[in-house]
Order: sequence, then C-alpha cells, then structure tokens
Amino acid sequence: MPARRHHAGTATGQAEPSADPREPLPLLRRELGTGDRGLSAREAARRLAVYGPNQVRRREKRSLVRLLTGQLAHPLALLLWGAGALAFIAGMAVLGWAILAVILINAVFALLQEHQAERAVEALAAYLPEQAHVVRDGRRQAVEAAALVPGDLIVLAEGDKIPADARLTDGAVEVDLSMLTGESAPVERVAAPAREGAPLLREPNLVFSGTTCTGGEARAIVFATGGHTELGRIAALSQRAPRRDSPLEVQVKKVAWLIAAVAVGMGAVFLLIGALVGLPLRDALMFAIGLLVANVPEGLLPTITLALAVGVRVLAKQGAVVKRLSAVETLGSTNVICTDKTGTLTQNRMRLQAHWTPETGIVTTAAPPPALAEAMTECTTVSVAESGGLQGDPTEIALVEGAGTDAAALPAARDDRRRAIFRFDARLRLMSTVGQHGDRLTVYAKGAPEAVLARTTGADRAAVMAIVDDLARRGLRVLAVAVRELPPGGEVPERREEAETGLRLLGLVGLYDPPRPQVADAVRRCHDAGLRVHIVTGDNGATAAAVAAEVGIGVPRLRVVAESEEVHDDALDELLTGDAEIVFARSSPETKLKVADALRAHGRVVAMTGDGANDAPALHQAHIGVAMGRSGTDVAREASTMVLTDDNFATIVSAIESGRRVYDNVRKFILYIFAHAVPEIVPFLVFALSGGLVPLPLTVLQILAIDLGTETLPALALGREPAEPGIMNRPPRPSSQGVISRDMLIRAWGYLGLVSAALVMLVFFYVLWRAGWHPGDPTGKGAALHHAYLTATTATFAGLVTCQIGTAMAARTDHASLREVGLATNPLLLAGIAFEVLFAAALIYLPPLQDLFGTAALPWDVLAIIAVFPLIVWGTDELRRWNRRRAGRQARPGEA
Repeated sequence: MPARRHHAGTATGQAEPSADPREPLPLLRRELGTGDRGLSAREAARRLAVYGPNQVRRREKRSLVRLLTGQLAHPLALLLWGAGALAFIAGMAVLGWAILAVILINAVFALLQEHQAERAVEALAAYLPEQAHVVRDGRRQAVEAAALVPGDLIVLAEGDKIPADARLTDGAVEVDLSMLTGESAPVERVAAPAREGAPLLREPNLVFSGTTCTGGEARAIVFATGGHTELGRIAALSQRAPRRDSPLEVQVKKVAWLIAAVAVGMGAVFLLIGALVGLPLRDALMFAIGLLVANVPEGLLPTITLALAVGVRVLAKQGAVVKRLSAVETLGSTNVICTDKTGTLTQNRMRLQAHWTPETGIVTTAAPPPALAEAMTECTTVSVAESGGLQGDPTEIALVEGAGTDAAALPAARDDRRRAIFRFDARLRLMSTVGQHGDRLTVYAKGAPEAVLARTTGADRAAVMAIVDDLARRGLRVLAVAVRELPPGGEVPERREEAETGLRLLGLVGLYDPPRPQVADAVRRCHDAGLRVHIVTGDNGATAAAVAAEVGIGVPRLRVVAESEEVHDDALDELLTGDAEIVFARSSPETKLKVADALRAHGRVVAMTGDGANDAPALHQAHIGVAMGRSGTDVAREASTMVLTDDNFATIVSAIESGRRVYDNVRKFILYIFAHAVPEIVPFLVFALSGGLVPLPLTVLQILAIDLGTETLPALALGREPAEPGIMNRPPRPSSQGVISRDMLIRAWGYLGLVSAALVMLVFFYVLWRAGWHPGDPTGKGAALHHAYLTATTATFAGLVTCQIGTAMAARTDHASLREVGLATNPLLLAGIAFEVLFAAALIYLPPLQDLFGTAALPWDVLAIIAVFPLIVWGTDELRRWNRRRAGRQARPGEA
C-alpha cells in the first residue's frame, strides 16, 4: 500500500488532511470520519475552521512599486518628465518642482483608479459563487464550493465542475482532465479499488478539483481542498499571467504616443521659430514647457479603465456578470444574437397542456391515461427538494405534475424500482430508464418524436408526425413517450442501444412554456438597434417558430431550418447572409459551433447563449459567450464571457445597451480632454510667433491648475453619463472603428477648441487694451502694466475654465440636443462643474494662491464677459449638431 502523507501544517498555517485516497474505502472513510450520511453541519463548520476555505491561493497582485513604475514611465508621464527637466535647465526651479509634483499626483491618481477598477472586477465573484452538491446530515443540499471540507460527501453529475479532490464511493463518471494532463479525450472514473502502482492522476477512482464532469453520475468523498489539491499545488508553482490591456486601452495608448510625438515635434519646431525671431532662451524654453504640458491629457488611461469597470458593475446589478473588462466594449458592437429558446426566451415553467394517444386522440382537458402517466413519471430524474416540492429539469417536473401522481412519494418509489438509466443525449435527443415491475423489466423512453419513432415498431409514423406538427403549431413542445417490456427473467441492458430498440409508442405530450413578459420589448429594441436575433434550439421547428412569432422574432421574415444538423456550410452561409431571422431547430451543440463560426467568418460580432457542458465550444467561439447563471452548468459558465444571473434574454439586450453607453462615454471623455488642447496651445503660439511682442497669455502653472484641478472631476463625471436618447436606434458600430475618429478630432479641435481659443484670447487682449497696452510694452515686475498683465492672464485662465463648462455640456451628447438629454440627468457632472468654479475662484481671489499662480482679482466687466463663454461654446456645438440632424432627416425624406 502506498505510504500516507503526513503534514501537520503548511505555510499558511492551515492543517493538511493526512489520509491517503488510494487506501481501501472503509479505512479512508474511518480516517476522514465520514459515511453514507456525510458530515454533520456542525462538524463541517469545525473542519472549515481547521482546513480553511476550499480556494486555490489567489495570484499575488502586482507590487505597488511595479505599478507606480508603470505609471511613471507612461508616454504621457514621459512628456512631463521632459518638461520638468527643461524647467530646471532654464533655472525655473519652482516650475520644475511643480511639474514633478504633478507627475507624482497623476501617478497616485492613476493607481487609485486602477485599484478601484480591479476591485470592481473582483467583486463579481460575489454575484456567482460556485456551488457544489453535498450530502450533509443525510440530506442532499447545495453549498458554496468554498465551504467544502475533507470528509464531505459530494454528488457529481454531467456538466458539473468538480469542486475538490475526491474518491468515488459509488457510480461512474466521465471526466475531462485536460487542464491537468493535457489529454483532450475524457476519461472514465468509477467506484473501484485503487490500481497498484498507478500515479495519482491515473487512479481510476479519483477525481480532481477544477476538472469537469462530462457524463454520468456518482458520489465521492472529498480528501483534499484548497491549496492541498493537485490544482492548488500547480497554482502555487505557476507565475501570475500579466494583465492584458483591453482593445480600447491599446488604441488609447497608441494615441498617447501620437500625442507625445506631436507635442515634442511642435515644441522643437517652435523652439526653432522662437530662436529665429530673437526670443530669449528662457522665454523659448518656457514656451516649449508650456506646449508639452498643454498636450498632456492627465488621467486619460485610468479614467477609461474606470469607465469600463463601472460598466461591469452596472451590468452585474442588472443581472449580467461580465468576466473581463474588454467585453464591455465588445458588447457595444454586437450585431447578432443567437439565443436558446427554453428558459431564455421562455420562462422555463413548463406545464402539460395536451396529450395524444392512439385511443383518445388529442386531449387538452383530462389527465393522461394510466399507462402514459406511469411512463411519463418513470422516465425522469426529478427529486424532492428540502422545501417539499420537486427539483430538477423543468420539463420533467411538468411531466410528473401533469401525470397527477403523488409527487412527494414518487422519487423514492421510482428509484427503488430503477435498474438502469441512460441519461438524455443531446445528439440522440433521447432518454431512457429501466425499471423492475414484479419479475419483469420495463424500458421507458422519452424524447423528440422523430427520435423515438425511429426506434418503435407498429406505429404509423406519418400520421403521428402530422399530430406532432399540429401540436407544435400551437406553440407546444412535443415529446414522444414509449415503452418496451422485456421477457421475464431478462437481464438489464448494459448499453442504451440494447434498451432503446423495439419500443411501443404510448403517446405524445404537449408542454407549454410561456414567453418571458420582457422578451417581446427586448426583441423590438434589438431590431431598432440593427441587431438580428436567431434561435438555436433542440426543439421542434414549428414550436420554436410559434414562440418566435409570439415574441416578434422574424423581421423582416422568418426562416425555419427543421433539421439543423443536415445543413451544409454553403447553405448555412447563404442563410446567414440573407435578410431573414432564422430558427435552427433540432440543433445540437455542434450546430451552435457551426453557426458561430459562420457568423464570425462573415464579419459579424456574435453573442451566443448556452447552458450545457457541450455548449462550451460555441460559447468560446462567439465574441460574447453568454451562459445561464441559474440553469447553466459550471462548464458553460467557465467557457463564457458573460453570465446571466436571471437567465433572461432581455438582460442580454440591456448589456448591449450598456456596452454602447460605456463606449460612447469613453469617446465623450476623450473629446472633452482633446478640446482643451487648442485653447491651451494657442496662447503659447501667439507668444512665440509675435517674437515676445505679446506677453505670455497663460502661465504653465495655470495650465497645470486646469489640467489637474478644474478638468479632472467633470472628465470623470462624463464616464458616468446616462445613455444618450436613441442609443438603441442606430446600427451597431463596426468592430474595426477606432475610439478616436476623424469626425471627433474635427469637432474637438476645429469647433470646440477653436471657439474656446478665440474667446480666451479675446478676453486677454480686452483686459490689456483697456489698460492702454500696445505690442512690445513691458509687463514684467515693476512695470506700470504688470498688474494689468496679471489680470489679463487670470482672465485667460478663468475664460478657459468657463469654456470647459460649455465643452462638458456639449460633450454630453453626440447626436441629440441637450434638451433631449436633460440638463440635470448627470448630477455628478453638475457637482464637478461646481467644484471647478470654486477651485478657480480660490486661485483667483485667495492671496496665498494668487502669489503662487500669478493671478489677480477680476473686475465685474471681465467676469460678465467670461460668464457667457459656456453658452457660446455649447451653443456653437449645439448648432452644429442641429445642422447634422437636419441633414440626416433630409437624407431620409420618408421619416417624420
């Protein structure tokens, strides 16, 4: 017998179980202190305190030093490093230290934003804790997988992710061990004695944490949890995978490098121009520093990360748990949804609506005949929940309830009679059981009518299929039920092929599953937004078509593929590139994969729903794999990008709308940041191109006050902007469209930027001319015009702040008017504007800050002038948008 492992403790201070899982089962049970009734709840709680939670140690987070270094070496930070160095070279130590302070403050701000974003993503685990089925106090119950302890008796079934290392006690399962062994084919694990000399991973009676059960059903005793599992040992040795930027962050980083290159290039060119026009070196360096600082959009990347993280949290509250930030962006460009029918479009609350037998015909008012009722209930796996009701597959619950049997007593009596079970196979679309009745064995089968009829004798298949079509057109899900009585003393069939043959058709049952009330409106919103909705279902085509018609799928027309598995690639391509919405009926998980592949090949961005273990490949292949949180298997949830906690189709549409909103808000933030570059750069250009005849209209410290002080909160608030009216009435954006477009740059620099620059230069010259200034007049300390010059630069600073307010209001909408959006619908933005006004007032009127930033109190007439700047900036952009809306209406004369 292999030697046992004895470990008193680990580096984490938690005890490690010492039982060897390969020893004889009675000895293992004795050492782990467990039995057929499992552990008691109190004993499980005690062991949880000893062994700790069943969680693999989380990967270590990046160190603070590493994170800070990354922020300090960012291309935008490198620009500021260059500006600080120039300041020290020019002998402007105060300015140099100020720029260094800005670099540090910006890095700390970015760290805080990134930390908040990480917390937002980590918090998602609380929405969907992994569940495990365990026997405690003799009762089967669901508990969080993290609460499992050594000695727990767990129940495994198809589609489950195995929650801990365990030894099978009865039953058999097929397990995908590829994550531990690299072998793609599932292996069989059975309750059997250990194999002498076999490696732990090859033991035929052991299953391991993190692997998945692809078939069968079994019970197993947990012998290792958390970091003591095979997965935990591997994780302890592995390095943390680096965090990947989202596509949006990659695009913005490229833009940051572009900004840096433009700023350095402009600085070099105008430094040369300054030298040619005779500008003193100190003034030329001051100009170069100002140009560099004015080009740096502080907080660009962290604010984008935060906007995505906020989008993830909002979606989670709506019932859609997104597992990675970049998926929020992808959701915004989704243009095809492939959805299941049962439980997603419908309520998954089946009830028996009608039945048919050769003797009675179609009956909708009475209970089924005894023979049909018995077969309906025997061929199920439902069980009694703690509450006393039934639990299991909704279709099977409807069959048991529709049969009118004693639901509470059924499972125990049925399980006593059962000798074999051949679980539902999605490819065969069939399930069967074998029960003992006296000295006879009886096979009970149910499934898709065509699948059952193919295995029956004596039935008029054409006539039966006509009945099936009649029931399906009523929107009913139709199942055929059949039996086969084996000869007395016959043996239990070992393979389903032996059992599911020579069947006698008992009848048909029609189940009704009403559509979810929110789905029709969600489908209409999809159509308004330019999305197509296809149904991929294992159900009958007529049934699915009836549900499609009920919820509005089929615009402009509906195509029904009755046998999806028989569709060849050429025909599939033709279908998916046409103008119809499609019902893929009698589809298998392979059909889903073929549809996802074909749509991707044609450039569509696909959201695909799924719940079964064999849906995982299709969920992986779709751009957005959507798993069901309630009815879905662990395998499907693991493979998906998004999990619906309510299994509701309408939640997918809400997620797409949120994705569009987040993407729009990132663009609004970038527009707001870019629009301020022009009015910050123009004063330095006027100063350089005049050869110093015009004094510097804005100081570098005042630019820093704007970029880091007044600009920050409104920029963050734009990331929380509500969805713009009509966001779901425009077609999906192409996935290739960049976050920064030519139209955005024209709007930022050509409209908002130029208008703001003209206004701030106007108020600057107004203050100087009013004081009697002429080009070339001295304005330095001690000069007669020095106070007027301080007032003029302050007016430029204040004018820029008020232009920011107008820009923020204009940036709130790309298409609609501000009246449609509503002035007060973003209270965070109003608070940010209030803060920037108070911050600017403090810099202008508080004496200590006046000395530091070179400001002076503004007279009432100057305040009156700059007070109208927000209206002018916003009004100019509002007029531009009005012209675009009018042009759009003229281009579509049929619209009202």
